[in-house]
Amino acid sequence: MSEKTPAPGRLALIEALVNSLDVETGADALDTAAGRAPFGLSQDDVPAARDLREALRRACLAHAGHRPPPGGPPLPALTPLLAAAPLLVVVDEAGAAALRPAAGPEPAAGAAALTARVAEAIAVSAADGTWLRLKACEAADCQWAYYDRSPAGRRRWCSMSVCGARAKMRTYRAKRS
Repeated sequence: MSEKTPAPGRLALIEALVNSLDVETGADALDTAAGRAPFGLSQDDVPAARDLREALRRACLAHAGHRPPPGGPPLPALTPLLAAAPLLVVVDEAGAAALRPAAGPEPAAGAAALTARVAEAIAVSAADGTWLRLKACEAADCQWAYYDRSPAGRRRWCSMSVCGARAKMRTYRAKRS
C-alpha cells in the first residue's frame, strides 16, 4: 500500500476507486461522505459502487496473473456492469475523436456517472496500452491497486519493501523448515 505515484491519466480514477477499500483493515472510504465525494456518490449509490469496485479489483488481479481465492464470495463481472454505460466515438469539426456516453449527456453524479467515467477510462487506456498495467497486489491481505511502471511489466506487489518482502520472507521460512 505504499505506491506514491498515482496511475496516469484516467486510470487514476479506477486506482482510487479500487483503493477505497483497505483489504487488510476492512476500512471502506465509501462508508463516509468524505470518501464518497471524490466519486460523486450518495449513500444510495454505495452498493452499486462496491460491485463496480470489486469487479475492477478482479480485473486488476487478472492483469497481474492472479485469480480470486477459492471459496470466496462470487465477484461481479465487469462487462455487465459496464454495459450500463455504452460509449460513442464522437468526432468534432477539427477531426478530433473523443468518447462520450451513448445515452446523451453524462449524469452529473451517482453510480451511473461513475460507471460511465470508468468505462471511458478503460476504453481510453486500453487504446493507449496502459490498461493492462493497472494491477492489484498479489498479497491476499493487501490487493492494493497500483500502476506497474516496471520495464517488463511484471511487477507482483504494490510495494517490494512491504508486501514483496513479506512474501519473500514467507517463502524463505517455508524452505528452511
